Amino acid sequence: MSFSPQILFEDNHLFVVAKPAGIATMGESADQPSMVSEIKAFIKERDQKPGNVYLGVVSRLDKRVSGVLLFAKTSKAARRLNEQFRARSTEKTYWSLVERPLQPPEGTLSNLLWHDDAAYRVRVVDSDRRRHLGKEATLLYRTLGSGAKGTSWLEIQLLTGRKHQIRVQLAHAGSPIVGDEKYGAKQPFADGIALHSHRLTMEHPVKKTRMTFQTPPPTSWKRFGNFS
Repeated sequence: MSFSPQILFEDNHLFVVAKPAGIATMGESADQPSMVSEIKAFIKERDQKPGNVYLGVVSRLDKRVSGVLLFAKTSKAARRLNEQFRARSTEKTYWSLVERPLQPPEGTLSNLLWHDDAAYRVRVVDSDRRRHLGKEATLLYRTLGSGAKGTSWLEIQLLTGRKHQIRVQLAHAGSPIVGDEKYGAKQPFADGIALHSHRLTMEHPVKKTRMTFQTPPPTSWKRFGNFS
């Protein structure tokens, strides 16, 4: 098999993997490799399925972000999982390395975010003129430690799920994510950006049991210290 995903959990309803940085969750075109296309091909070959493989996308990670990624193997599971995400009954926890410590060391960031389509980026609403374009974005953060080159290690819990939310809010607070030059970072990062989906807690869509999946950050983080 050309692609072998790092499977964290699998049953008849769920497929949970540790996504590497550098591959999109979904491709923008049929010929662009993505986690969806690669996992479908993997399951089809492994299980010798003659027909199409169903894989429901219920959570997404940016191409340059690593970590826990959840898929549904049936439409019923996908529908129930999407309901959980809409109701915000899931818990999504990220780790990040930022270029400068946040003050205070623990707190909440709340902003209105809007999509600047002309610049291909997300921005914080900075005037009443654009307030009607903004969507509420809130996260909780906690400083876990420090790393090399003045970096700070953060744990982040998303309370909303906006595109580029963590990246934009941290940059707006003066602490861009290491490697995220799109949002003002100066320090390079060897593998995507230093943002990692560390832990996901949700309810099994059929068994109704509470489940938690987690994975450590990739080896590229070791250049800045030992994070575990």
